[in-house]
Amino acid sequence: MRPASVEVRGLRRGRRGRWLLDGLDLRVPVGARLLIVSRPEETASTLLRVLAGLLRPAAGTVLLAGLSRGDDSAAGWARRVTYLAPEPGIYPWLSPREALDLAARLAGYDRAERRRRIDVAIELFRLGSGVDRPISRGGTALAQKTSLAAAVLTDPDVLLLDEPLRSVEPLERTRLLSFPGRRSTVLLASRFPASEAGLMTQVALLRDGRLAMHAPVAELDRAGLPASLRGIEALADLRRTGLPAAASG
Repeated sequence: MRPASVEVRGLRRGRRGRWLLDGLDLRVPVGARLLIVSRPEETASTLLRVLAGLLRPAAGTVLLAGLSRGDDSAAGWARRVTYLAPEPGIYPWLSPREALDLAARLAGYDRAERRRRIDVAIELFRLGSGVDRPISRGGTALAQKTSLAAAVLTDPDVLLLDEPLRSVEPLERTRLLSFPGRRSTVLLASRFPASEAGLMTQVALLRDGRLAMHAPVAELDRAGLPASLRGIEALADLRRTGLPAAASG
């Protein structure tokens, strides 16, 4: 068994009088690319926000890359774990180069290392034509690409992606989301799993605050099920009962 990059035990988090996470247990091995879908839909996003340290759980423990959530030093979460929200968290008056430089400074890199990593990111994410103009001039797609470039600038061990790159053209989006290295662990929450399944190796279904299924994405094909939320739910029911499952759309 591969060592775990993400370990969650007994995680609980409520909202508006109900438990979105209700004793959730989840173990994700190093290098896995996990697609997370959920009912209700907000549960997957809530999990990523708890993992990122943006929400405090009511109970449970979290370990990311072997570190507890309390380690926010440059050698800890600041470099090894990154989170990308649905909305770009970048000031629109910054240029992509300035946004990348800010991310590199926050990670504690010296000037030479900042420059090297920024140059690599500009080339990889194809930011050249507008790299020194305000992000607001490039629209939402440029903001999302720059956000992802900043998120992976430190070569993180764990990358938490919450509905990323919705405004980016599909082929370019696929290319960018294929970027992290083989040892990087990626958790991607999505309401549109059919557009993400080809990039992920595993799928997890969260239902009523608990883990209903954690399986290889390839099992959907073997079961003749689509990579939709309905198909994923049908696979979870099939694995639980052993009975034939049917799904469409």
